[in-house]
Amino acid sequence: MHEIGWTGLLTAGATLAGILVALVLVLRGVRAAGIGRGNRRLMVEEAVALDARRRVVLLRCDGRNLLLLTGGAQDVVLGWPEPPSEGRP
Repeated sequence: MHEIGWTGLLTAGATLAGILVALVLVLRGVRAAGIGRGNRRLMVEEAVALDARRRVVLLRCDGRNLLLLTGGAQDVVLGWPEPPSEGRP
C-alpha cells in the first residue's frame, strides 16, 4: 500500500481550500452581477422593523408595488403605492 505523507496531505488540503475559495468568489461575483435575476417577478424592495414583532415590507410584483404589515395577529395589506417619480426621492 502507498502511504501519503504530511506533505501530500498538506498539498491536498491547500488545493481543496483554494478550490473552495475560488468557488465562493465566483458565486459572489455572479450574485453581485445579478445574473439569473432577469426573469424574477417578485422581489422584496425594502423591509423596515417597526418593533420586535412587526415589519412593514415593500414588495414589487410585475412592476407594481405592494405594502404589507406583517408580524401582528394577522398580516395586513396596506395598499398598492405608486412608484416614486423621477423628481421625488
